[in-house]
Amino acid sequence: MKVKYLISFLLLLPAFSGLKAQVDAQFSQYWALPAYYNAGSVGASERLNILASSRQQWVGMPGAPKTFLVGADMPLRFLKQDHGVGLMLSSESIGLFSTMTMGLQYAFKVKLWGGKLGLGLQLGLLNQKFDGTKVYIPSSDEHVTTEDGIPQTQLQGMAFDMGFGAYYTHKYFYVGLSSQHLTQPLISFDEKYETYASRTYFFMGGGNIPIKNTLLEVQPSMMLKTTFKMTQAELTARLKYNNFIWGGLGYRWKDAMIVMIGAKIKNVLFGYAYDYPVSKIVKATKGSHEVFVSYSMKVDFSDKNKNKHKSIRIL
Repeated sequence: MKVKYLISFLLLLPAFSGLKAQVDAQFSQYWALPAYYNAGSVGASERLNILASSRQQWVGMPGAPKTFLVGADMPLRFLKQDHGVGLMLSSESIGLFSTMTMGLQYAFKVKLWGGKLGLGLQLGLLNQKFDGTKVYIPSSDEHVTTEDGIPQTQLQGMAFDMGFGAYYTHKYFYVGLSSQHLTQPLISFDEKYETYASRTYFFMGGGNIPIKNTLLEVQPSMMLKTTFKMTQAELTARLKYNNFIWGGLGYRWKDAMIVMIGAKIKNVLFGYAYDYPVSKIVKATKGSHEVFVSYSMKVDFSDKNKNKHKSIRIL
């Protein structure tokens, strides 16, 4: 157990070096969770959407990331203008370090070129914790049991966070550009320790390509994530049958091969993805597992669905 906590601490040591901390969770089924990356996507469909996703990364590795996400979004018609609103909550633990993000989302919708453009803003909080009580330092002549640079108490800090995104949807494709942590929030744990979240940019896009005279549809997608010091690219291709069941493959550059399956049953959508590492980390893990489930229902603000009654004087 002591070795486990030591490994977990080493995974997180860079967070206390005064450098930026990585706080954005990784999802292989990013195409199903656009609002996590881009506030401009809330209300993109004419439906109320509620979703949850969980990811267990690098199974078998002590202190590996565990992520849980819940969110909801819906369209809104106000003053003859289309809007979108949403709520996003996520929690991730990595070793002795944990991060929780909470965000309220709003998007202004504009019809453009046969599709709809959403310009979105996310305002929220970024909360981080570190459990230094579980730090283990070996006792020997070569080790110092106490070190100011290594916290050995429970620490917690919170900061305001903000994101912005533009998201365009069309009948056959979608594309989005966004930035998270625009203010690069600085989190102070006490007088000795602090971290900050680096401003991160996301570009994502995908398409819906029907195969003529069949019930099949090809759905390619991609996502590019960068801080301009670190860049990660991902490609995915799914084949959907009769808007019911699908399977697909993905590749995260120099990181993992991904296999995914899913289905839609009435208003419920669910999917599963398995990541197999292609880097040297494969020696320490059996891969990663990820699931998501969402529920949607039609939201119609048209006048024809409003209740109308005759005057009570002529009933």
